[in-house]
Amino acid sequence: MDVDLGQVVYSIAGRDTGKVFIVIGKIDDKHVLVSDGDLRRIEKAKKKKTKHIKVTEKVILPLKEKLKTGDRISNSEIRKALAQLEIKECDI
Repeated sequence: MDVDLGQVVYSIAGRDTGKVFIVIGKIDDKHVLVSDGDLRRIEKAKKKKTKHIKVTEKVILPLKEKLKTGDRISNSEIRKALAQLEIKECDI
């Protein structure tokens, strides 16, 4: 499964099932770091297996660029980006 930085994903396993996150880091082929800027803040990003997330086609381009260049991203930026998409949870 190909997951890119800044991509919007849904959790499909665990106690956060149905929640929407943004991929903020890739650990290896099977693990990514996700954050929603609220419960899962960027300082304590959630490590998720790629088989436990549903990848969407949406990519937050400003965040993707910041993540690639190594610039700091605030939790409020993540919250605002997700709020603009107007998706809170997915019924899985």
